Amino acid sequence: MVRVIGLMSGTSLDGVDAAGIETDGVAVGAAGPTVTIPFPPELRARTRAILDRAGNLPGNDRELLAAERDLTLLHVAAVRALDWPAELIGFHGQTILHRPAERRSWQIGDAALLALETGVPVVHDFRSADLAAGGEGAPLVPVFHQALARGLAHPLAVLNIGGVANVSLIGADGALLACDVGPGNALLDDWAMRHTGVPCDRDGALARAGRVDAAVLARLMGDPFFARPAPKSLDRLAFHRAMDLLAPLSPADGAATLAAFTVRAVASLPLPFQPCRWLVCGGGRHNPVLMDGLRETLGAVVEPVEDVGWDGDALEAQCFGFLAARAVRGLPLSFPGTTGAGRPVSGGRVAQQGLPVAATRVLERLRR
Repeated sequence: MVRVIGLMSGTSLDGVDAAGIETDGVAVGAAGPTVTIPFPPELRARTRAILDRAGNLPGNDRELLAAERDLTLLHVAAVRALDWPAELIGFHGQTILHRPAERRSWQIGDAALLALETGVPVVHDFRSADLAAGGEGAPLVPVFHQALARGLAHPLAVLNIGGVANVSLIGADGALLACDVGPGNALLDDWAMRHTGVPCDRDGALARAGRVDAAVLARLMGDPFFARPAPKSLDRLAFHRAMDLLAPLSPADGAATLAAFTVRAVASLPLPFQPCRWLVCGGGRHNPVLMDGLRETLGAVVEPVEDVGWDGDALEAQCFGFLAARAVRGLPLSFPGTTGAGRPVSGGRVAQQGLPVAATRVLERLRR
């Protein structure tokens, strides 16, 4: 086992999560400390603006590079705030574009700067190899969910409601299937920000005060994404046309409709088996409107992951610590059933230039 810090800055743009984990990339040992560094409002606004135009941005765009540096330094601050003696860092970076049909998934973040500032080797670029092998490049969390769930009853579903929602399905025989299922919090966050000035619908208060517009919901569910077979994945802005459809609605009715959209998308996924329980992680598990809607619509046991002892706020950061260890060992990060790649695929690159030999010995240990 090695001590790894995983870093995650999700498409919800709420902050940088850092989490310590002891792992060899196969088993999950003790969990270390966790910390979240919120995005400063100004950086959140700049990053959100970059998302809107990422498809047309050159890699040397001045505003992009400035945001990348500031985002990286926020990750450095998260590592320092964690104050944990890690031997390796898993750095996901900030996704600004995800277009698997074009074999593109763009995460910004300067891994070399992060390594130099922390003095620790940094594993990054987790998605490129999967895309090159014909996969969707996402989701990558399923193999971590599978490792965590070894002692739990199967079949099991682990649903992550972040900016986008994705699910890991673990069969009674251990088979692992996964895909993105639809919008998570991203649309609801944008709607709440537009109408209340708060970057999320706290406690589901806005959605609970409204009524679902059935006609708008039906049009949203008519998106071609839902007819595609799994595995499949989404960009944060994949359903952004929803804002035009919702425009005539009141703030409360729009929020209620968007919450119902997230729930209906999960319920519409054709399942190869019925999970005995659904464990929910990500920011969406804090929204009682989403959780109540899932329980009612799925007709199954739906619980936050804390009910089985996991830390739902740190899970994705822990995952990229786990994946960093797997990447150094050359173990697969993705599989045909999770991303659609033609074979199990490893990935990740290591930034270690300029670090002392003592700081990189963990790489030799893991590679043996």
